[in-house]
Amino acid sequence: MRLSAFLSIPIALLCSQKLSAQLNRSIPSEKPRLIVQIVVSQMRFDYLNRYWEKFGDNGFKLLVNEGTYCQNAHYNYLLTQAYPGLATISTGANPSVHGIISDKWFNRITGNEVDAVADEKVNTVGGSFFSGKYSARNLVTSTFGDELRLSNGRSKVVSIALDAGSAILQGGHSANGLYWFDTEKGIWVSSSYYTEHLPAWVDTFNTKGFAKIYTEREWKALQPLSSYEEADTLSVKSAERKKTLAEKLKGMVDGIIGKPQPKTNFKALLENPYGNLLTKDLAIAAVVGENLGSDEYPDLLCITFSANRYIGQKFGPHSIEMEDTYLRLDREIAHFLEFINSSVGKQNCLVVLTSDQGVASTPDFLEKSKIPGGYFDPKKAMILLGSYLNALYRQGNWITGYNDKQIYLNRKLIEDSNLNLAEFQQKVADFMLEFSGVANSTTAHNLQNGNFANGIMVKFQNSFNQRRSGDVIINLEPGWVERNGNVTSANSPYDYDTHVPLIFYGWKAKRKSVLTPVYINDIAPTLSVLLGITWPNGATGTPIRDMVEN
Repeated sequence: MRLSAFLSIPIALLCSQKLSAQLNRSIPSEKPRLIVQIVVSQMRFDYLNRYWEKFGDNGFKLLVNEGTYCQNAHYNYLLTQAYPGLATISTGANPSVHGIISDKWFNRITGNEVDAVADEKVNTVGGSFFSGKYSARNLVTSTFGDELRLSNGRSKVVSIALDAGSAILQGGHSANGLYWFDTEKGIWVSSSYYTEHLPAWVDTFNTKGFAKIYTEREWKALQPLSSYEEADTLSVKSAERKKTLAEKLKGMVDGIIGKPQPKTNFKALLENPYGNLLTKDLAIAAVVGENLGSDEYPDLLCITFSANRYIGQKFGPHSIEMEDTYLRLDREIAHFLEFINSSVGKQNCLVVLTSDQGVASTPDFLEKSKIPGGYFDPKKAMILLGSYLNALYRQGNWITGYNDKQIYLNRKLIEDSNLNLAEFQQKVADFMLEFSGVANSTTAHNLQNGNFANGIMVKFQNSFNQRRSGDVIINLEPGWVERNGNVTSANSPYDYDTHVPLIFYGWKAKRKSVLTPVYINDIAPTLSVLLGITWPNGATGTPIRDMVEN
């Protein structure tokens, strides 16, 4: 009996230690060890409900069912494009403050178009010559990641996306590692703005050749075509006919003697759900390679699934391709969450999922339902505007540029002609209202001198930056999009472009649905409060009460 009692002591101690370890693992740390910011590019809010029944239980559904789900999250500015959205998420400010007013804009001094993240002063690290000539130099405020790095020297910030702009605008100025995809060589690269050489784990990932494998993988529907109810660009029958024809043509081409082997087109991954798979793979490699979330110093991992944006612009939000992309992405997110929960622990990791913009339905789709909509052709509009100005004043190059609903005027010519700039701008704004599909137009003079409290002009003003915005800005009617080579686009103040998902999952995130209105520029201040660090220096948002209050 004594021996039995003696042996029972270590067994009891072992069970007690095991139970204690389990309890400790279920208790959230004082601060999250890892914050994962997931941006699903161009994800409309209604996609969650539209595809809900087809999602698995461990992807989007897990985030919604076990997280804090903000159902009334919006952008609060006019030009809802990808890069302004990403900058708004990371800085907590609107474009009027952070300076990324558009994906591209016009430089009056040089007369050239400006890419939001292009930088000729830096060099590519690890890839082809032009693939890495990007930086955050045009982002005029700090980001949440920057402030996290400033708060202590031990926290790490890593940002990953297929395109440079998404990785950079999420990660900010001082990230430890920002990586994007070189479509020429099929590898992940960076910029000398951030690093002198790629870390060993990125080099190792590149040597595995996943990009080539995924590029050569055929994109087949996950489910029978007849089960895809969301289709505006293709009907099921026409899709099946095209598939049969494509297979027949491929068989004919394959029979040509001596046919040269085509060079791998890595650009295909930008418009392919396997681009999201490649992005997720690198994100997992980053967690392991950088030991993210392994100590008490909070780390930040930013992941942007960019492929959805390119697929949406090419095929539209009600297409078979779009639906299939989200069904596949649901699986990738489920796999990533499973990895995070097992490696870092749900109680130690805070996942934030949102989107950089929504997207408009294609005018063709709206027409089928007898809903008004259409295409606005900016090239034709600028030709007519030029003719009008020549007739009104004199022959001259009065318009120097047009970009995404912004008209840039030749201010030097206007000044040399002794014309009043404000009056000239107003003439242009009034003329633009004559075009079908144009709902509103206003001038830089009005936005600089006005102070709007509500209505559409607030969104105009939140998009307007005095140094970078156009002289005249227009807004189209609901359902109208610019004719730009894609079947649709975002870039409006309407619900389908501004309303996006926002979910907090994991560390101290309660299971609840929040209907209180929140704005996307509230995310960075919320995370800053949770970590007890300084807000980004241009932040105008406010912490989300349902997240910061116990």
